[in-house]
Amino acid sequence: MPTTVTSKGQVTVPKTIRDYLGLKTGSAVTFERLASGEIVMRPTKPKPKPPSGSLAKLRGRATVKMTTEEIMALTRGD
Repeated sequence: MPTTVTSKGQVTVPKTIRDYLGLKTGSAVTFERLASGEIVMRPTKPKPKPPSGSLAKLRGRATVKMTTEEIMALTRGD
């Protein structure tokens, strides 16, 4: 399945290859050079989308080192 490189360095990936790799419009791919000199194209896993919604701004990690008893005392108002 020969293809031609454009002046911008782009190529068209044949449909059979896109289907096999599960590539859709906008899919990211990576290229890897093997020890044999061959080049392999692999689909890149998409990055997870950041959380959205009303609770997204509250998401994170606690930075205060407190025991469970200390946290419970704060929540109870002790």
